[in-house]
Amino acid sequence: MSLPSSSSPDSQANRHSFVGKIVSFSAHNRLLVIVLFVAAVIFSVHAMRNIRLDAIPDLSDTQVIVYTKWDRSPDIVEDQITYPIITALLGAPKVKAVRGFSDFGFSYVYVIFEDGTDIYWARSRVIEYLSKLQGTFPSGVSPQLGPDATGVGWVFQYALVDKTGKHDLAALRTYQDWYLRYALQSVPGVAEVAGIGGFQKQYQVSIDPALMQSYQVSLMDVAEAIKRNNNEVGGRLIEWAGKEFMVRGKGYVKSTEALEQVVVKTNEKGTPVRLRDVAHIALGPQIRRGVSDFNGWGDTVGGIVVMRHGENALNVIERVKAKLEAMKASLPEGVEIVTTYDRSTLIKDAIANLKHELILTMIVVSLVILFFLSHIPSAIVPIITIPISVVLCFIPMYFLGISSNIMSLAGIILCIGVLVDGAIVEVENAYKKIERWQEEGCKGDFHQVRLEALMEVGPSVFFSLAVIAVSFLPVFTLLDQEGRLFSPLAWTKTLAMGIAALLAVTLDPAVRMLFARYKPFTFRPRFLASFATTLLVGRYYAEEKHPVSRVLFRLYERPCRWTLRHPWLTLGVAAAIMASTVPVYLKLGSEFMPPLYEGTILYMPTTVPGLSVTEASRLMELEDGILKGFPEVVSVFGKAGRADTSTDPAPFSMMETTVMLKPMREWRFKERWYSQRAPDWLKKVLGKIWPEHISYEELIAEMDRALQLPGNVNAWTMPIKGRIDMLSTGVRTPIGIKILGADLQHIQHVGEQIEGTLRKVPGTRSVFAERAAGGYFVDIAPKRDEIARYGLTVDDLHGVIMTAMGGETISTTIEGRERYSINLRYPRELRAELDQLHRVLVPVMNGAQVPMGELADITLTSGPAMIRNENGMLAGYVFVDIAGRDVGSYGEEAKKVVASEVKLPTGYSLIWSGQYENMLRVRERLKLMIPVTIVLILGLLYMNTKSAFKTFLVMLAVPFSLVGAVWCLYLLDYNISIAVWVGMIALMGLDAETGVFMLMFLDLSYDEAKRKGQLRNKAELVEAIVHGAVKRLRPKLMTVSAAFIGLMPIMWSTGTGADLMKRVAAPLAGGLATSFAMELLVYPAVYLLWRSKQIKPEPVAGVPAATGSDVIGASS
Repeated sequence: MSLPSSSSPDSQANRHSFVGKIVSFSAHNRLLVIVLFVAAVIFSVHAMRNIRLDAIPDLSDTQVIVYTKWDRSPDIVEDQITYPIITALLGAPKVKAVRGFSDFGFSYVYVIFEDGTDIYWARSRVIEYLSKLQGTFPSGVSPQLGPDATGVGWVFQYALVDKTGKHDLAALRTYQDWYLRYALQSVPGVAEVAGIGGFQKQYQVSIDPALMQSYQVSLMDVAEAIKRNNNEVGGRLIEWAGKEFMVRGKGYVKSTEALEQVVVKTNEKGTPVRLRDVAHIALGPQIRRGVSDFNGWGDTVGGIVVMRHGENALNVIERVKAKLEAMKASLPEGVEIVTTYDRSTLIKDAIANLKHELILTMIVVSLVILFFLSHIPSAIVPIITIPISVVLCFIPMYFLGISSNIMSLAGIILCIGVLVDGAIVEVENAYKKIERWQEEGCKGDFHQVRLEALMEVGPSVFFSLAVIAVSFLPVFTLLDQEGRLFSPLAWTKTLAMGIAALLAVTLDPAVRMLFARYKPFTFRPRFLASFATTLLVGRYYAEEKHPVSRVLFRLYERPCRWTLRHPWLTLGVAAAIMASTVPVYLKLGSEFMPPLYEGTILYMPTTVPGLSVTEASRLMELEDGILKGFPEVVSVFGKAGRADTSTDPAPFSMMETTVMLKPMREWRFKERWYSQRAPDWLKKVLGKIWPEHISYEELIAEMDRALQLPGNVNAWTMPIKGRIDMLSTGVRTPIGIKILGADLQHIQHVGEQIEGTLRKVPGTRSVFAERAAGGYFVDIAPKRDEIARYGLTVDDLHGVIMTAMGGETISTTIEGRERYSINLRYPRELRAELDQLHRVLVPVMNGAQVPMGELADITLTSGPAMIRNENGMLAGYVFVDIAGRDVGSYGEEAKKVVASEVKLPTGYSLIWSGQYENMLRVRERLKLMIPVTIVLILGLLYMNTKSAFKTFLVMLAVPFSLVGAVWCLYLLDYNISIAVWVGMIALMGLDAETGVFMLMFLDLSYDEAKRKGQLRNKAELVEAIVHGAVKRLRPKLMTVSAAFIGLMPIMWSTGTGADLMKRVAAPLAGGLATSFAMELLVYPAVYLLWRSKQIKPEPVAGVPAATGSDVIGASS
């Protein structure tokens, strides 16, 4: 085959283009270019060593937590703290949503900011708006900001296990809170260390009302006496004998004995009444709002390490582990620290899996290139392009702050097969140019011929790679979770393609020109010379004699000629195939995001509100014991209620159990069809598709069946995914329904109706409507006429309620580094019954004491156990966990069922949330993204081709590719998700590139025939098209095969992150196969119909004129 000469118009235009000048400069300054790239590679090694590592990008929104502690019921906390804070912050700049939680004793307000908001700017704005509320809060209440951590900051958890039994839970919690906690919090990158479980020590002063009455001592007297006897002062300085002495007045309470000696009052005889005379003093536990369990063994002390925003998770965890190792010697005797959750395992597994896939992909693609070229010197250029492009990607990643994670590395892996396309086309064109030059007797300078070959296709190569890079830009318009997940992939893929385009016009020409040689080596010994010649010079085959081409010609030429004889029939069949794909697409399910297996399960059962600490601990111990009994489980760490951190607002009715699993290869055996007959090596291959162990879904189903406990509603997720979902939508299950209204009773009633309705929807694994008004209360309503008669105020009555009944913290002891509260209350036996509360004494003006029952009505009622607030509106949630169905179809059916069967009161509304909410948001975004992508590609193609028809012809590859993409998804049983759509967008750019190359070869052949005067009739046009299609099949197939086979390691992968990457790669693999097949068969037919209009029928000797609507090609 002959190629266009350097004097052709296209060649001349390419030579004088900007890209052509770059190619020429690189070819003439070879050493300079190579040295610059060597320096860049060296710097990239530094970047790789210092880049942040994580499993997945941080998907959490920028959030600021406002946390307030106040020992009041949820409704009081909501009215006086949460609601005023939320309404004030709704007007802050860049605020996207404000969610509030009012629990007993705590207020949490989560302020969610828009994407891209700097967290420290956001924190300063929150402080600014909170300052406007100063003076409006109750006395002693001071809201504070939570840690500067993200929603997925819980990177490491541990438990303190004492198998010797020498240390009680109070001693372990003391060590955790006052020693271990601060040691770990000093580790760089740690924002907070939260304790959970065990008992926090407290000095408990239990007053005897009878003795107080006999000594005429009031509660206020006791409280004031304790405060006045627990203090230390300084007396400044004294100089004695040339020395300076600092004066200290000692007086801290450090024991129960010291408290017993506190003088409450002195009677008229001067006899002191000590605290021990009217109260019993003992050490006891503080009131607990959270408990933990390890492996079902019972109450356990644990800790949660919260990572600071923007830190390297792997480095932080490694530093925490090093600190724990260093502290082993100082642990209490017999105590060991057991890891209950470690995200570094996920990170290391993910990165190791990706490295394996990356290396394997590079090797496979290199072998494909070597096979198709069958010429080692030519193959070297595209082969070295792969690792250099990959390595250089880390430089911009480092400076852009993109971490090395599943998504960023997947972006590089996905385009490895495409990175070499430019180099392949360049070396292939040079190969043919040199082969023709040798046929013509080696006239002229070899290096000049080589340079002309590079410049001939260099601009088209650069442009085609640039199209792939630019076509992926719409992915950057994704917002929220999906934007944060896929922007690293979009960055690295775009950067890799941009670097590949740069290498195609700089390093590739420089290397090829520096090491190009056509004369064989003749030194001795001859076998070494022959080896060197094969390695460094190679043999140039005519295309018809190339070993690979001969096979391809036989396979493709006959179908190609058939399509040229029947172009309209070919187009009709292609249209029918595309139309037949539509029903298949409509059968595909939909979801927001594919699963990312983390190697850890987060089991989140919900039970009835108002559960006591004791009952919650018993229930959790039972659950954890059942889970630990599964052979796939390594350890189980359960938490009921909240840890001591503002990042955890969970009530006792919501439990979180972290289940660490063994590697999947160690799970229970599951017999497959090949298990008994296949050899071991084949089992390893088939095991990638049909693994010989139970699946994750089967394990969850078994666990769910085992944990069907009365009053429990189960939900199953994974730690990172669950926390991201809870932060972004407030819902931890795939589908959630938020009921907004003005009255919690009505909200609860609507929730219960929805719960009953959704149980009937197929695919519902569990559904639970929060009992928004399901808490238990003892209401003490003052009789205002009675308290007025005794000269009391409501505050006087409230003071007794807070102190005598609930217990009030009066003061705090300081014992070295440790701090413990002093609590004043009635003994438990005097407040265990409702009747006993009536007998609580209230001091009046004349020193007498009146029973509470005479001053107030005391009743048992129900009310809100926890109050949710969405942007200022009261809210109740319905959590729906599904199994066996995709989120999209379930959500659509559930919405229809609820709309038809649930009647909403006036002023109440529903918001469908969870992953379903995210999926709907993405669907709307894609309505903009897909057209923008198509328009962008069309514009770029038209700028390059300057022809509307050529642009249309190239874009035909897009619908062709959708055929394979849809069928591939259908056969693999994948749902449509944002990951699949990202793969589709990447496929569009790849289609454009393969279409450009196909059109380029057809145009080259057409121009060559035109230059030689061989386009006198349609028969000769057919021959020219056959020449461009068939005779250049090998380079076209090589580029597509490199891209397609480069995706196979991902499609075959089963490691961490594989499920997510497969959803991106599947449409690429399927689409490449069908688009290439249809390009080979349809492009020539369409090109013939177009070009035939420019040819006047002119019979040629031996060639019949074309008749009818079809064009008869010359026989082979």
